[in-house]
Amino acid sequence: MEFKDYYAILGVDRDASAEDIKRAYRRQARKFHPDVSQETGAEARFKEVAEAYEVLKDPEKRAAYDNAGRRWQQRGPSGEPPPDWNTGYEFSEANFASAFGEEFSGPWSEEHSDFFEALFGRHARGARQARPQRGTTRGEDHHAKVMIDLEDSYSGATRQLRLSLPVADAHGRVQLQERQIEVRIPRGLRPGQQLRLTGQGGPGHGGGPAGDLYLEVEFRPHPLFRLDGRNLSVELPVAPWEAALGASVAAPTPEGEVTLTVPPGSAAGRKLRLRGKGLPGQPPGDLYVVLTIALPPPDGAAVEDAYRALARSAAGFDPRAHLPRSQR
Repeated sequence: MEFKDYYAILGVDRDASAEDIKRAYRRQARKFHPDVSQETGAEARFKEVAEAYEVLKDPEKRAAYDNAGRRWQQRGPSGEPPPDWNTGYEFSEANFASAFGEEFSGPWSEEHSDFFEALFGRHARGARQARPQRGTTRGEDHHAKVMIDLEDSYSGATRQLRLSLPVADAHGRVQLQERQIEVRIPRGLRPGQQLRLTGQGGPGHGGGPAGDLYLEVEFRPHPLFRLDGRNLSVELPVAPWEAALGASVAAPTPEGEVTLTVPPGSAAGRKLRLRGKGLPGQPPGDLYVVLTIALPPPDGAAVEDAYRALARSAAGFDPRAHLPRSQR
């Protein structure tokens, strides 16, 4: 996913004032509005400009975006941002009211990029307009994206999660206000699903009840298992003789090791299915064990002699026989 530099898109400095941002948006919106612009790619450019303004015009969303941008820059050796760069920010639905007046409205003003939804959540699209607070009013619902471990969903768990809510003070300055919440994670919860915490949203007004908090769940990357729907997969190294002759070996699952039978003549890439060992559900997913061949290093005379003896015994074996001769 590409990082969206909303400041560069609008052509303003990172310390630009609200008026600077508004002027830059109106200038670019008139230039690229799909109904009047003759510029190549005007509609796509207008969408970027509109999205940038939607974020930077709002002090609370801007504060979260700036903080997430700093997290994004903390890249590891792989060049990827930390997996939690976009999680833990809590927003009220009022923060997703339309940023566009009638002058620049249109179907394109309701679309968001993958980056926007990764940061603000899928709930951001089509959120309702906040109503004036009169009399007894229910509090606003809040939304946040959080990360959990695969094992939490596999077995069910209760976890303490930390959220950061952008809050403006009486002078308009925005700070991230942190709070901890206790969350019960049900068995079989999948990425993208939501948890509803009743009464954990914004406070009510005039004695009205509090809103709810909706947590959109993502999984932290797992060192062993990969998830596809409810199915899991894991790579399992086996020795050449275990693959060739068959063996009983220990294989990992999220709830501990099991004994797995490797059939004789197994090749690298063969998938062995453990029915019902994926995420719980109705029905539960499966766990696919993908075999890889681990070769012992020839770091001693005995192992070298064994390799030479194998080469002599299997002299007719050609591992590249399936390739066209021009590629061999």
